[in-house]
Amino acid sequence: MDIQAVKEDRQGKVPYEYIRNIYKDCDPVEMAELSGTLYQKDKKFFTVKMMEKNYLVTYPAGEVIVEESNEKVGSYAIKTIFLRYLVNAKGIPPTNKSITYKEIPGGHVYYSNFYNRTILKLAKIYGNDIEAFHTAAEKIGAERINIGDGGYRFRFLNNVYVTFILWQGDEEVSASANILFDLNASYYFDAEDLAVVGEAAVDTFKGHGVLPSWKGLYEKQPFHGQYK
Repeated sequence: MDIQAVKEDRQGKVPYEYIRNIYKDCDPVEMAELSGTLYQKDKKFFTVKMMEKNYLVTYPAGEVIVEESNEKVGSYAIKTIFLRYLVNAKGIPPTNKSITYKEIPGGHVYYSNFYNRTILKLAKIYGNDIEAFHTAAEKIGAERINIGDGGYRFRFLNNVYVTFILWQGDEEVSASANILFDLNASYYFDAEDLAVVGEAAVDTFKGHGVLPSWKGLYEKQPFHGQYK
C-alpha cells in the first residue's frame, strides 16, 4: 500500500466532504443563475464548462462526470473546485480586466505557494518550448493577447477567466511566466482556492484540456448508473 498516496487522498477528501455538505443544502436553481451554468431539474445535474469541456455535476450528491466519456472525476481536489465554484458564485460577470494573484484579497499570504505551484511550473514546462505553449493554447480555444513571447486568456470555469503569459529563456536569462485572473475571480474563489485553481489550470492546459490525475487521488472510474 502506498501510505503517502493514502494520506494525500484523505487530505483531499476532508475539504471535499466539507463543501459537499454545504452544496447539498443550497438551492440548485439559484446556484445555476449565479454561476452562469445550466441546471436540469429532471436529471438533477449542472452542466459546467471547464476549459472548453463540459462536465456534469450531480445534485445533491456532488459527483463530477466528464460529459463526453461518462467517466467520474475521482480527484477530490478537482471535485472541490467545481463545488466551491457553484456554492460561492456571486453572479458577477467577467470584466476583461486582469489582476495578479497578489491583488486577490489574501493573495500575498499564499503567494509563495502559488508561485511555486503555478507560475514557476508554467515557466519550466514551456519556457524553452514556445511552440508547445501555442499548441496547448489552441487546443483549449484560448484567446491570444499581445503580452510577452506568448500570452493567452481562456475560460477556466464559466465566469472565471485566467491568463497565461510566457517569456522564453535563453543562455543568459531564465524563462519566466505569470498567471493573471479576471477581476471577478474573488467573487467565486478565495485566495487559497485560487492557488489550486492555478495549478489545475496549468496541468489541464498541459493536457490539452484533459483534467490531471493527481498523485494520491482516486483514478477516474466509468459511470454506469443514474444521476442522483
